[in-house]
Amino acid sequence: MSKTIWLGAVAYDPKVVTIWEGMRRYFHEEAKLPVEVVLFQSYEAQVLALLAQPGEAVPHIDIGWNTNLAYLQADEWSGHACRAIAMRDTDLGWMTKIVAATGGPISDVADLRGRTLALGSRDSGHAAILPVYFLEQQGMREGRDYTALRFNSDVGKHGDTGASEVEVVRAVLDGRADAGAIGSPFWTAVQSEHLIPEGALRELWSSPAYNHCMFTARPDLDREMEQRFVEALSAMSYDNPVHRTILDAEGLKRWLAPHLEGYAALREAASAQGFFN
Repeated sequence: MSKTIWLGAVAYDPKVVTIWEGMRRYFHEEAKLPVEVVLFQSYEAQVLALLAQPGEAVPHIDIGWNTNLAYLQADEWSGHACRAIAMRDTDLGWMTKIVAATGGPISDVADLRGRTLALGSRDSGHAAILPVYFLEQQGMREGRDYTALRFNSDVGKHGDTGASEVEVVRAVLDGRADAGAIGSPFWTAVQSEHLIPEGALRELWSSPAYNHCMFTARPDLDREMEQRFVEALSAMSYDNPVHRTILDAEGLKRWLAPHLEGYAALREAASAQGFFN
Protein backbone atom coordinates (compact mmCIF):
# COMPACT_ATOMS: atom_id res chain seq x y z
CA MET A 1 0.00 0.00 0.00
CA SER A 2 1.56 3.29 -1.09
CA LYS A 3 -1.23 5.79 -0.50
CA THR A 4 -0.51 8.02 2.47
CA ILE A 5 -2.91 8.08 5.42
CA TRP A 6 -3.12 11.65 6.65
CA LEU A 7 -3.78 11.72 10.38
CA GLY A 8 -4.86 14.79 12.34
CA ALA A 9 -4.09 15.59 15.99
CA VAL A 10 -4.45 18.78 18.01
CA ALA A 11 -1.34 20.43 19.46
CA TYR A 12 -2.68 21.18 22.93
CA ASP A 13 0.74 20.73 24.56
CA PRO A 14 4.39 20.56 23.35
CA LYS A 15 4.45 16.85 24.26
CA VAL A 16 2.02 16.20 21.40
CA VAL A 17 4.88 16.66 18.92
CA THR A 18 6.94 13.99 20.68
CA ILE A 19 4.00 11.60 20.93
CA TRP A 20 3.14 11.77 17.25
CA GLU A 21 6.75 11.66 16.12
CA GLY A 22 6.93 8.36 18.02
CA MET A 23 3.65 7.15 16.54
CA ARG A 24 4.74 8.09 13.01
CA ARG A 25 8.02 6.23 13.50
CA TYR A 26 6.11 3.17 14.66
CA PHE A 27 3.75 3.26 11.67
CA HIS A 28 6.60 3.65 9.16
CA GLU A 29 9.27 1.39 10.63
CA GLU A 30 7.27 -1.41 12.27
CA ALA A 31 3.77 -1.40 10.82
CA LYS A 32 5.05 -0.47 7.33
CA LEU A 33 2.13 1.90 6.98
CA PRO A 34 2.60 5.34 5.32
CA VAL A 35 1.04 7.58 7.97
CA GLU A 36 1.77 11.31 8.09
CA VAL A 37 0.61 13.56 10.91
CA VAL A 38 -0.93 17.03 10.61
CA LEU A 39 -1.15 19.11 13.79
CA PHE A 40 -4.03 21.53 14.28
CA GLN A 41 -4.58 24.35 16.74
CA SER A 42 -8.23 23.51 17.38
CA TYR A 43 -10.55 20.53 17.14
CA GLU A 44 -13.00 22.52 15.04
CA ALA A 45 -10.29 23.05 12.39
CA GLN A 46 -9.43 19.35 12.57
CA VAL A 47 -13.04 18.28 12.09
CA LEU A 48 -13.37 20.62 9.09
CA ALA A 49 -10.30 18.95 7.57
CA LEU A 50 -11.78 15.52 8.26
CA LEU A 51 -14.99 16.48 6.45
CA ALA A 52 -13.34 18.54 3.68
CA GLN A 53 -14.60 17.91 0.16
CA PRO A 54 -12.48 17.86 -3.02
CA GLY A 55 -11.73 21.39 -4.16
CA GLU A 56 -12.15 23.02 -0.77
CA ALA A 57 -9.22 25.25 0.15
CA VAL A 58 -8.63 23.64 3.54
CA PRO A 59 -6.37 20.79 4.70
CA HIS A 60 -7.70 17.28 4.12
CA ILE A 61 -7.11 14.43 6.56
CA ASP A 62 -8.26 10.82 6.55
CA ILE A 63 -8.40 10.15 10.30
CA GLY A 64 -8.72 12.51 13.26
CA TRP A 65 -7.66 11.84 16.84
CA ASN A 66 -10.68 13.52 18.37
CA THR A 67 -11.99 14.38 21.79
CA ASN A 68 -15.43 13.03 22.59
CA LEU A 69 -16.96 16.37 21.57
CA ALA A 70 -15.00 16.52 18.30
CA TYR A 71 -15.97 12.93 17.49
CA LEU A 72 -19.63 13.78 18.00
CA GLN A 73 -19.29 16.98 15.95
CA ALA A 74 -17.76 14.98 13.09
CA ASP A 75 -20.54 12.42 13.40
CA GLU A 76 -23.30 15.03 13.43
CA TRP A 77 -21.86 17.26 10.68
CA SER A 78 -21.22 14.27 8.39
CA GLY A 79 -24.79 13.04 8.74
CA HIS A 80 -23.48 10.12 10.81
CA ALA A 81 -21.24 9.01 7.92
CA CYS A 82 -17.91 9.33 9.76
CA ARG A 83 -16.71 6.11 11.39
CA ALA A 84 -15.43 5.57 14.91
CA ILE A 85 -12.49 3.18 14.55
CA ALA A 86 -10.42 2.99 17.77
CA MET A 87 -9.97 4.42 21.25
CA ARG A 88 -7.72 4.05 24.31
CA ASP A 89 -8.45 1.77 27.23
CA THR A 90 -8.34 4.94 29.36
CA ASP A 91 -11.11 6.57 27.32
CA LEU A 92 -13.65 4.35 29.05
CA GLY A 93 -15.35 5.28 32.29
CA TRP A 94 -14.57 8.99 32.61
CA MET A 95 -16.63 10.87 35.19
CA THR A 96 -17.16 14.45 36.24
CA LYS A 97 -16.43 15.21 39.88
CA ILE A 98 -17.83 18.13 41.83
CA VAL A 99 -15.46 19.04 44.65
CA ALA A 100 -15.63 21.54 47.50
CA ALA A 101 -13.46 22.73 50.35
CA THR A 102 -13.36 20.30 53.25
CA GLY A 103 -15.33 21.63 56.19
CA GLY A 104 -17.19 24.16 54.07
CA PRO A 105 -20.95 24.76 53.83
CA ILE A 106 -21.45 22.49 50.78
CA SER A 107 -22.19 18.84 51.54
CA ASP A 108 -24.04 17.82 48.36
CA VAL A 109 -25.08 19.31 45.04
CA ALA A 110 -28.40 20.53 46.44
CA ASP A 111 -26.39 22.91 48.63
CA LEU A 112 -25.17 24.67 45.47
CA ARG A 113 -28.48 26.49 45.23
CA GLY A 114 -27.76 30.19 45.39
CA ARG A 115 -23.99 29.59 45.36
CA THR A 116 -21.11 29.64 42.85
CA LEU A 117 -19.85 26.66 40.87
CA ALA A 118 -16.51 26.92 39.04
CA LEU A 119 -16.49 25.37 35.56
CA GLY A 120 -13.68 24.74 33.11
CA SER A 121 -13.39 25.80 29.50
CA ARG A 122 -16.81 26.02 27.84
CA ASP A 123 -15.90 23.36 25.24
CA SER A 124 -14.63 20.86 27.80
CA GLY A 125 -17.01 17.93 27.96
CA HIS A 126 -15.87 16.84 31.42
CA ALA A 127 -15.37 20.25 33.07
CA ALA A 128 -18.23 22.30 31.62
CA ILE A 129 -20.66 20.75 29.13
CA LEU A 130 -21.51 17.62 31.10
CA PRO A 131 -21.55 19.15 34.61
CA VAL A 132 -24.15 21.68 33.44
CA TYR A 133 -26.12 18.89 31.77
CA PHE A 134 -26.02 16.49 34.72
CA LEU A 135 -27.01 19.24 37.16
CA GLU A 136 -29.97 20.09 34.94
CA GLN A 137 -31.04 16.44 35.23
CA GLN A 138 -31.23 17.06 38.98
CA GLY A 139 -33.28 20.24 38.61
CA MET A 140 -30.35 22.63 39.01
CA ARG A 141 -30.14 25.16 36.18
CA GLU A 142 -27.19 27.47 35.59
CA GLY A 143 -28.10 31.13 36.14
CA ARG A 144 -31.31 30.25 37.93
CA ASP A 145 -30.24 27.95 40.76
CA TYR A 146 -26.49 28.60 40.85
CA THR A 147 -23.96 31.03 39.40
CA ALA A 148 -21.22 29.69 37.17
CA LEU A 149 -17.67 31.00 37.39
CA ARG A 150 -16.18 29.93 34.07
CA PHE A 151 -12.53 29.66 33.09
CA ASN A 152 -12.56 29.66 29.29
CA SER A 153 -8.85 29.03 28.78
CA ASP A 154 -7.63 27.32 25.60
CA VAL A 155 -11.02 27.25 23.88
CA GLY A 156 -10.70 25.00 20.85
CA LYS A 157 -8.69 22.40 22.75
CA HIS A 158 -11.82 20.88 24.41
CA GLY A 159 -10.26 20.84 27.85
CA ASP A 160 -7.21 18.79 26.79
CA THR A 161 -4.69 21.18 28.32
CA GLY A 162 -6.18 20.83 31.82
CA ALA A 163 -5.44 24.52 32.40
CA SER A 164 -9.05 25.40 33.13
CA GLU A 165 -9.34 22.57 35.66
CA VAL A 166 -6.34 23.98 37.51
CA GLU A 167 -8.17 27.31 37.67
CA VAL A 168 -11.32 25.59 38.93
CA VAL A 169 -9.41 24.04 41.82
CA ARG A 170 -7.71 27.34 42.63
CA ALA A 171 -11.04 29.13 42.70
CA VAL A 172 -12.48 26.61 45.17
CA LEU A 173 -9.40 26.75 47.38
CA ASP A 174 -9.28 30.56 47.55
CA GLY A 175 -13.03 30.95 48.08
CA ARG A 176 -14.03 32.51 44.78
CA ALA A 177 -16.26 29.47 44.18
CA ASP A 178 -18.15 27.24 46.59
CA ALA A 179 -17.53 24.13 44.48
CA GLY A 180 -15.96 23.17 41.18
CA ALA A 181 -16.39 20.64 38.38
CA ILE A 182 -13.38 18.69 37.07
CA GLY A 183 -12.75 15.43 35.23
CA SER A 184 -12.01 12.24 37.12
CA PRO A 185 -8.47 11.86 35.66
CA PHE A 186 -7.53 15.32 36.94
CA TRP A 187 -9.10 14.61 40.33
CA THR A 188 -7.05 11.42 40.53
CA ALA A 189 -3.90 13.38 39.69
CA VAL A 190 -4.70 16.05 42.29
CA GLN A 191 -4.83 13.37 44.96
CA SER A 192 -2.07 11.00 43.85
CA GLU A 193 0.44 13.72 42.95
CA HIS A 194 -0.34 15.85 46.04
CA LEU A 195 -1.06 18.94 43.94
CA ILE A 196 -2.94 20.55 46.85
CA PRO A 197 -2.60 20.23 50.63
CA GLU A 198 -3.84 16.82 51.70
CA GLY A 199 -7.51 16.84 52.65
CA ALA A 200 -8.11 20.40 51.42
CA LEU A 201 -10.82 19.31 48.99
CA ARG A 202 -13.42 16.59 49.11
CA GLU A 203 -15.60 15.00 46.47
CA LEU A 204 -19.29 15.96 46.70
CA TRP A 205 -20.65 14.17 43.70
CA SER A 206 -19.65 11.92 40.82
CA SER A 207 -21.43 11.75 37.48
CA PRO A 208 -22.45 8.65 35.56
CA ALA A 209 -19.58 7.27 33.48
CA TYR A 210 -18.98 8.38 29.89
CA ASN A 211 -16.29 7.89 27.26
CA HIS A 212 -13.64 10.24 25.91
CA CYS A 213 -11.38 10.26 22.81
CA MET A 214 -11.96 8.46 19.52
CA PHE A 215 -10.06 7.93 16.27
CA THR A 216 -12.56 9.05 13.64
CA ALA A 217 -12.33 8.16 9.93
CA ARG A 218 -13.66 10.33 7.13
CA PRO A 219 -16.70 8.81 5.36
CA ASP A 220 -14.88 7.94 2.12
CA LEU A 221 -11.69 6.50 3.63
CA ASP A 222 -10.77 3.24 1.91
CA ARG A 223 -11.86 0.38 4.17
CA GLU A 224 -8.66 -1.58 3.59
CA MET A 225 -6.55 1.40 4.67
CA GLU A 226 -8.76 1.86 7.71
CA GLN A 227 -8.40 -1.79 8.65
CA ARG A 228 -4.62 -1.72 8.28
CA PHE A 229 -4.47 1.37 10.47
CA VAL A 230 -6.57 -0.28 13.19
CA GLU A 231 -4.53 -3.48 13.00
CA ALA A 232 -1.34 -1.47 13.40
CA LEU A 233 -2.71 0.22 16.51
CA SER A 234 -3.83 -3.11 17.95
CA ALA A 235 -0.35 -4.56 17.43
CA MET A 236 1.22 -2.05 19.82
CA SER A 237 2.16 -3.84 23.03
CA TYR A 238 2.77 -2.36 26.46
CA ASP A 239 5.27 -5.19 27.02
CA ASN A 240 7.46 -3.73 24.25
CA PRO A 241 9.65 -1.00 25.85
CA VAL A 242 9.66 1.09 22.66
CA HIS A 243 5.88 0.94 22.36
CA ARG A 244 5.46 1.55 26.09
CA THR A 245 7.22 4.92 25.90
CA ILE A 246 4.71 6.10 23.29
CA LEU A 247 1.70 4.54 25.01
CA ASP A 248 2.62 6.04 28.38
CA ALA A 249 2.97 9.48 26.81
CA GLU A 250 -0.51 9.18 25.29
CA GLY A 251 -1.94 7.77 28.51
CA LEU A 252 -2.93 4.21 27.67
CA LYS A 253 -1.87 0.58 27.86
CA ARG A 254 -3.74 -0.73 24.82
CA TRP A 255 -5.90 0.42 21.94
CA LEU A 256 -9.50 -0.79 21.85
CA ALA A 257 -12.29 -1.18 19.35
CA PRO A 258 -14.87 1.63 19.65
CA HIS A 259 -17.28 1.52 22.60
CA LEU A 260 -20.08 3.73 21.32
CA GLU A 261 -22.43 3.42 24.27
CA GLY A 262 -20.61 6.06 26.32
CA TYR A 263 -21.50 9.16 24.28
CA ALA A 264 -25.27 9.58 24.62
CA ALA A 265 -25.20 12.09 27.48
CA LEU A 266 -22.60 14.31 25.79
CA ARG A 267 -24.46 14.13 22.48
CA GLU A 268 -27.64 15.38 24.16
CA ALA A 269 -25.78 18.00 26.21
CA ALA A 270 -23.76 19.30 23.25
CA SER A 271 -26.88 19.58 21.12
CA ALA A 272 -28.76 21.48 23.81
CA GLN A 273 -25.81 23.84 24.41
CA GLY A 274 -25.29 24.64 20.72
CA PHE A 275 -22.07 22.77 19.96
CA PHE A 276 -23.50 21.20 16.80
CA ASN A 277 -24.60 24.52 15.31
